[in-house]
Amino acid sequence: MGLINHLKSGNSKGAAGDPVLSRIVEEDKVSWIRKPNLRNLYFLLVPAAIGIEITSGFDSQLINALQIVPSWIKYYHHPEGSLKGIIAAAYSLGAILSLPFIPWVDDKVGRRGSILVGSIIMVIGAIIQGFSNHVAMYIVARLILGFGIPACIVAGSSLIGELGYPKERPILTSLFNVSYFVGQVIAAGIVFGTNSIKSDWAWRIPSLLQLAPSVLQIVFVFLLPESPRWLISHDRIEEAEAILVKYHAEGNPESEFVKGEIEQIRATIQLEAEAAKKSWLDLLATSGMRRRTLITSMLGLFTQWSGNTLISYFFGDLMTMIGIKDSITKQKLNVGYACWSLITGGAVALVVTRFKRRSLYMLCTLSLLCVYTGWTISMQKATLGEKNKHHNKGASIASAFFIFAYQPCYNIGFNALTYTYMVEIWPYTERSRGIAVFQLFGRLAGFFTTFVNPIGLRNISWKWLIVYCCWLAYEVVFVWFIFPETAGRTLEELAFLFEDEERAHLAAEAVEKTLHADDKLSVHDKHLEHRL
Repeated sequence: MGLINHLKSGNSKGAAGDPVLSRIVEEDKVSWIRKPNLRNLYFLLVPAAIGIEITSGFDSQLINALQIVPSWIKYYHHPEGSLKGIIAAAYSLGAILSLPFIPWVDDKVGRRGSILVGSIIMVIGAIIQGFSNHVAMYIVARLILGFGIPACIVAGSSLIGELGYPKERPILTSLFNVSYFVGQVIAAGIVFGTNSIKSDWAWRIPSLLQLAPSVLQIVFVFLLPESPRWLISHDRIEEAEAILVKYHAEGNPESEFVKGEIEQIRATIQLEAEAAKKSWLDLLATSGMRRRTLITSMLGLFTQWSGNTLISYFFGDLMTMIGIKDSITKQKLNVGYACWSLITGGAVALVVTRFKRRSLYMLCTLSLLCVYTGWTISMQKATLGEKNKHHNKGASIASAFFIFAYQPCYNIGFNALTYTYMVEIWPYTERSRGIAVFQLFGRLAGFFTTFVNPIGLRNISWKWLIVYCCWLAYEVVFVWFIFPETAGRTLEELAFLFEDEERAHLAAEAVEKTLHADDKLSVHDKHLEHRL
C-alpha cells in the first residue's frame, strides 16, 4: 500500500519557487480550441516542429523493413553480423558527431534557424541514400542523415516547450515523440507497397522519400514565431512580449499572466546567467547541475537500452527466430506493429497530464521488466523448437504477444515523457546543452545496441534477451531513487529545481511585484474614474 501511495503522489521534493503563474493557468478554463491565435500556433507546430521525429521513426522502420526486401538484400550482398550492425548504427553515429556544435548553432541562429540547418542536411543525406550504388555510399548517406537530426530535435523540442501554453505543454512535447511512430507507419507502408517491385527501386523509392519530413520543416518553420526565451536572452524583449501577448493572451496586452510570464522569464534568465559561464563545464559546476546531467545521461541510455532497438531494427530477424519466415507475412506484421505503436503512443500522450511524471516512469520500467522476462522465457521455448525442427506454435504466439505488449509499456514513460521531462528539468540557459547531452547518450546507446544486436542474436540467440532483463532491473532502481517530480509547474518555476530556494524565491518575487504593481494601478485607475 505504501508503494502504491508513493507512486501515486510522486516525489514532491524539489518543487521550486512559488507557483504564482501555475495558479493563474489552473484558473484558465478556456480550451485552446476556443483561442484562435493559440490554435493557429499549434497547427503550425505540427509540420514545423512536432513532426521532426517522423524522420527518426521513418529511419528505424526503413532499415528494419528493407532487411526483408529481397532486392535490397541481393544488392548489398546479404549483409550479416557487424556489417548489418554498422548500416543500422550509422544514423546514430552521424548524430553523435554533430552534438558538440548544437548549442552554439542554437544560440547563434535561434530555434527556427537550427531546425532549418538540420533539415537541409537531412535532405542532402536522403538524396544520397536513394541513389547509393554501393554499401559504403549507403552508410555515408546515413551518417549525413544522422548528422542533421540532432539540430532539429534539440531546437524543435525546446521550441515546442517554450511556445506552448503551460496547460498544453506536456501534451505537445509528448506528441513530439509520438511523431516517431507516424514515421514508422509511413515507412512500413511504403516498403510494403514497393516490396513487390522487381528492380532496385523497391528500396530506392522509400530511401529517397525519407527527405519528405525535412522538406515540410523547411517550408513551415519560418511561419512559426521564434522562442520568446531565446529573444529575451538576446535582449529582444519587445518581440518576445508581442509573441506572448498574441498567443498566450489572445492579443490582450493587459494580461496578468503574460506580464508575469515576461518578468519571470527575464528574471530567471538573468539569475541563471549570473551563475553560468556558457560552457559545457557548467553542466558539472554545481550539485544541482550534476544531478541534472546524471538523470539526463541515464535517461538517454534508458530510451535506447531498454530493448526497443532490438524490435525496431531487427523485427524480421526476430520473426525468423520464432518460425515466421515468409517475406510478405513479415511485412504485414511489421506494418501492424508500426500502427500499434502509433495508436498506443498517441493514446498515452493525450492522457499524460493526468499523472505524475515520476509515477509514470516507475510504471514504465516495472512493466518493461515484466514483459522482457516473459518474452525471454517464451523465446527460449520457441527457438528450441525451431532448432529441433519442431515448430512450437504456443511459444511462438507468446513471443509475438510479448513483442506487441512491449510498445505500450515503453510508451508510458520513454516515449510520452522524454522531451517533456528534459524541457522541465533544464533551465533555459543550459537547455540546449542538456538536451544535447541526452541526445549524446541516447545516440551512443543507439549506436552500440544497433551494432551489437545482430551479433548477439547470431551468437547466443535467445540468451541475448537476458542482458536486457538485467539492465531493466537497474532502470527500476535508478528511477525510484533518483528521478524527481516536475509536474504542475511552469518552466521558470522549475528552473531552480535542485538549487537552494533563494534564487527560486527571487524569481517568484519578481512575478509577485509585477502583478502587485498592476493591481495597485488598477485600483488607482478605478478611484480616478469614480472621482471624475
